[in-house]
Amino acid sequence: MPMTRKLFWEDMYLKEFDARVVSADASRLVLDQTAFNPRGGGLVSDVGTIDRVEVGEVVKEGDEIVHVMKAEGSWAPGQPVHCAIDWEKRHRIMRMHTAAHLLSAVVNSETGALITGNQISPDESRVDFNLENFDKEKMSAYVDRVNREAGRGLEVTTFFMKREEALSNPGFVKLANAMPPTLAELRIVKIGDADTQADGGVHVSNTKEIGTVVALGTENKGKSNRRLHFTVRP
Repeated sequence: MPMTRKLFWEDMYLKEFDARVVSADASRLVLDQTAFNPRGGGLVSDVGTIDRVEVGEVVKEGDEIVHVMKAEGSWAPGQPVHCAIDWEKRHRIMRMHTAAHLLSAVVNSETGALITGNQISPDESRVDFNLENFDKEKMSAYVDRVNREAGRGLEVTTFFMKREEALSNPGFVKLANAMPPTLAELRIVKIGDADTQADGGVHVSNTKEIGTVVALGTENKGKSNRRLHFTVRP
């Protein structure tokens, strides 16, 4: 079965699209192409509608992207469908995700810390770092620096690079306990001159869209694991 075309990589601002059903099983749909970004990498999935039926979640299962519907339908392979993204939720996820990349870049440059976990949601997000000491004043200063970087209006671009080449570049992988998928090519997200990381998620095209990053609190999650909660505001 051919892989689903990832429209969310080609145009992250695509709000509606047409597709054809590849397979259907009650409330689970696989399409020939999709702009719904699936859950993964710490990001919650997009939601929206397919032929006006609500999409509850989108998940990756092997090479397939599965749209889990909130109601069963009578879809059949080859059937054309019209799809719409919940754009308000998607755009907040994009803003949060780009902010998280800038935050990880700033903390990494200041402390050398890597990411040990993250959860990117539309209302509140978090990033965990392998830090032994978590100075709240310093973290506040890091967030201030993130906002200065975002205010520069940095262009966000994506491209693909052979895995070996990407992994040989210091800073392209900022994960402490995991490596990117074992693919021949990795998708790279570049935020101006501020950050370059291997990443498969959705982002804004310019950092001015982020708005203001606001720290909501910090947590000690065990030895050498510190968590920062944050959100973005207009």
